[in-house]
Amino acid sequence: MMASMSFFSPKLGIDLGTTNVLVFVPGKGVIINEPSVVAVGKSHGNRGGNKILAIGEEAKQMIGRTPDDIIAYRPMKDGVISDYRITEAMLRYFMKKALGRNPFKPTVLLSVPAGVTSTEKRAVIEAAMRAGAKNAYVVKEPILAAIGAGIPIHEPMGRMVADIGGGTIDVAVISLGGIVASTSVKCAGDRLDRAIIDHVKKTHNLAIGEKTAEELKIKVGAAVPINEELTMAVKGRDLMSGLPRTVEISTNELVTAMAKELREMTQAIRKVLQDTPPELAADIIDNGIILTGGSSQMRMMPELVYRRTGVVAKLGTDPYFCVARGTGVALKHLDTYQKSILAKR
Repeated sequence: MMASMSFFSPKLGIDLGTTNVLVFVPGKGVIINEPSVVAVGKSHGNRGGNKILAIGEEAKQMIGRTPDDIIAYRPMKDGVISDYRITEAMLRYFMKKALGRNPFKPTVLLSVPAGVTSTEKRAVIEAAMRAGAKNAYVVKEPILAAIGAGIPIHEPMGRMVADIGGGTIDVAVISLGGIVASTSVKCAGDRLDRAIIDHVKKTHNLAIGEKTAEELKIKVGAAVPINEELTMAVKGRDLMSGLPRTVEISTNELVTAMAKELREMTQAIRKVLQDTPPELAADIIDNGIILTGGSSQMRMMPELVYRRTGVVAKLGTDPYFCVARGTGVALKHLDTYQKSILAKR
């Protein structure tokens, strides 16, 4: 009887990112890929009565374009929950959307940053349970990224993964299914966007929004200077006249703008390499560093990592989806990955 009951419990893998939430359903793949943004309407009575107006894609459209009494914001900050109630509502929304008409409570496996504290870990599990999960498990992001990138993590061999997302860069050396050395630094895609906003403001006296900065980074950005530069016309508000104006921004200008943040990100990788036992370090020289996560897709990122560490870096297959795919594999083989699972309810 027990076996048949658990047979009905649907399974969901959730890559709970600072910028996006990806939901993986075994057998179907990633069925939800939406921004982790919630639009909240301020109520003019008691403060606790803030009303959730939109979640995901619909809420992201509102960023920077809303009246004063509607705030569009991200309940996840640097990969951890910053607003408990709203994260719970967001999880409930995505879980419901993924399950459709299925009446059974799901078993959920969520990703957390490598540097997560036990309190933060509990908060994620609590939020998932209150959002309607039957069981909730959490696994550290680099492990999921490695599984999703197809790395055999159970071998007695050192493998290194750097998962570069929106809020954090998670770097880990994995051997025998566990993390040997790791770090999690709160400097990734979002910080690059902010660096671009600041640079355009300082250099061109132009105010641009987050969306424009992100588009600029994706379309013309690079991690190291390139010969064949790309350019993009950027519209914003002139800080002197207050009127709209357009400027041309080139690739190498962006490389300079993001230099400090990129250095911080590669420092995280260097630190983990320095903390790695010599035998495993030798394996990493042979196997290279695997880069995953959305921000690893920036032009010349593997080249930057190679220049700063002397170790060859390569992108995982579909780096953006590695963590989500990893949740799917771990769900399918919960027993095998028992050692990597941090907590359960």
